[in-house]
Amino acid sequence: MTEKKEPFYITTPIYYPSAKLHIGHTYCTTIADMVARFKRLAGYDVHFLTGSDEHGQKIQRKAEELGITPLEYTTKIVTGFQELWKKLNISNDDFIRTTQPRHEKVVQYLFQKAYDKGDIYKSQYEGWYCTPCETFWTEQKLGPNHTCPDCGRPVERVQEEAYFFKMSNYADKWLDFIASHPDFIQPLSRRNEMIQFVKQGLEDLCVTRTSFDWGIKVPFDPKHVIYVWFDALVNYISALGMLDEDNSLYKKFWPANIHLVGKEIVRFHSIIWPIMLMSLELPLPKQVFGHGWLVVDGTKMSKSLGNVIDPMPLLDTYGSDTLRYYLLSEIQLGHDGNFTLPSFVQKVNADLSNDLGNLLNRTVAMIKKYHGGILHKHDSLTAEDKDLAQLAVKTTHDYEQYMESMELNKAIKSVWALIGRTNKYIDETMPWVLSKSQEEADKVRLETVMYHLAESLRIIAILVGPIIPNGAPKIWEQLGLADYDKAVLGDAAKWGQLADNTVVQPGKPIYPRFDMPEMVDVEEAVTKNKDPKADKKDAHKDTTDKKMINDTGARVTEGMDEAPSLPPIKPMISYEDFEKLDLRVAKVLTCEKVKKSRKLLKFTLDVGVEERTVVSGISNYYEPEELIGKKVIYLANLSPRKLMGIESYGMILSASDVSDHLEVTNVESLEPGSVVK
Repeated sequence: MTEKKEPFYITTPIYYPSAKLHIGHTYCTTIADMVARFKRLAGYDVHFLTGSDEHGQKIQRKAEELGITPLEYTTKIVTGFQELWKKLNISNDDFIRTTQPRHEKVVQYLFQKAYDKGDIYKSQYEGWYCTPCETFWTEQKLGPNHTCPDCGRPVERVQEEAYFFKMSNYADKWLDFIASHPDFIQPLSRRNEMIQFVKQGLEDLCVTRTSFDWGIKVPFDPKHVIYVWFDALVNYISALGMLDEDNSLYKKFWPANIHLVGKEIVRFHSIIWPIMLMSLELPLPKQVFGHGWLVVDGTKMSKSLGNVIDPMPLLDTYGSDTLRYYLLSEIQLGHDGNFTLPSFVQKVNADLSNDLGNLLNRTVAMIKKYHGGILHKHDSLTAEDKDLAQLAVKTTHDYEQYMESMELNKAIKSVWALIGRTNKYIDETMPWVLSKSQEEADKVRLETVMYHLAESLRIIAILVGPIIPNGAPKIWEQLGLADYDKAVLGDAAKWGQLADNTVVQPGKPIYPRFDMPEMVDVEEAVTKNKDPKADKKDAHKDTTDKKMINDTGARVTEGMDEAPSLPPIKPMISYEDFEKLDLRVAKVLTCEKVKKSRKLLKFTLDVGVEERTVVSGISNYYEPEELIGKKVIYLANLSPRKLMGIESYGMILSASDVSDHLEVTNVESLEPGSVVK
């Protein structure tokens, strides 16, 4: 893995001011941020731009309705965007506003240059215009009843003097460029769409308006304002200070490596913008990548449909890492992605809290418990140790390749496969068994296991930094490491970098679990007439009593006057009675002791279709960490009951013999939710 010092310039579209933020605004910028953070990690000199597109008739009309200036109107909304990026932990290097003087002077300069070349001319425009989309349409391309083919809203008939840009002159040159640069438009489906669009014939582009004055003035004809695309698209250059005395940013970073845009504006970025640059004799960007839409419950977000989700409450409630992780891991880049709150909570509980969070919690807790928090490095390794180390290094290389090819969700899946393998390593090595041995070899073995767990987490912390930038440094700190911001991708490709005698620093769980939003409170199933003293009497029973433990934690005691024997088989039941039981395979996601209880363990189970909380009275037989990751038999349709203030749904099946030995059933090969017949 080589160090890369070349510049890398990534942009998102500059966002049009909207009075209401929605979760769709977060998607594109989060993708760009992950890419930017990865490139920095890999050694690139990164410049990451976002911003706001603030001109146009729609803005002017809205400001007039409110009795304020357009700039006052946009400034308030832009402040909201900037606050959203801050909460989402976006690492942009610059935020450009099209109302800034640095942008205006570049737009006027380039407009004048195209005009002087003869590629801009004055004429009369008469046709159909969609104000919300800021787009002109011919009669042939309108939707039913004279509606915009993009947004479906009514268009207006307009007639005014305007300047036009000679798009049609560059159609063949554009097609030649696309043929020689097959990766310029990604994904492939977008490229094919754009080629067909151009082959149908390009019309000259209207680039000024006179019916409103909120915009950048045409330098040689100030009654005209420069229309949106010859204004907004220029931001990618104006933000680099193209005309500044010190234009080092422009010289270093242009042409852009990637314009990341929503699929609805791929046409403007992959056709209009390159043709503008051809006219201006400027280098073209290296790639335009069109991502899909974020839809809600299967429907594209729309204020008229009332399905717009405000990201601010989500961020306040769940934190930025959780939203970032869901958007980046759940949606394949280039495709549409569906957002539902239950799937969001289930995903972050399973992947962040259970898989990653519990791995960290268990590891540092065991190192603290077994070795006083000190790591010890040994050279003697087993096949299991070597397998984990090799996978960690391979994961780093796979991750880099996926990220370089913009396969973001594959990169994330590769890291979570390593997390899963590390959790399995705990089950394979059984440190709780090793800790009870007095053999010197087992003591060394336990130290090796603890080191391998911590070293895996060191590598994981580096790789997840671009995805969950709040949590990654906390993993690093709990491992007893400093200066996370100095870590580079090459550090993750080398096994064994944790120094001997490193002292871990256990902390709070970095990703607490969240209640499933679709769950509602269930009425307590415990009989109200139960004698409150009964449990106390049971608690003081002689420990020689035989105990039959069920998953609710209830205990039935019998005197031991007779020799112990297996209980008799219960009376026969019908098949109809048996079919009432819903027995499933369930995976133990979390397990912890219930405070103030000697016998109860609290479980979170993955039962395939959802997660369930179960309380089981088996603490005398298992340590919590022994059970995490196991697949058990679970009675899913048992009425819930409350134990020690915890609502318990269903029962984990176990077996016990006359010698008071108890074992939980364990199923290895079947997936959670599989039906037990």
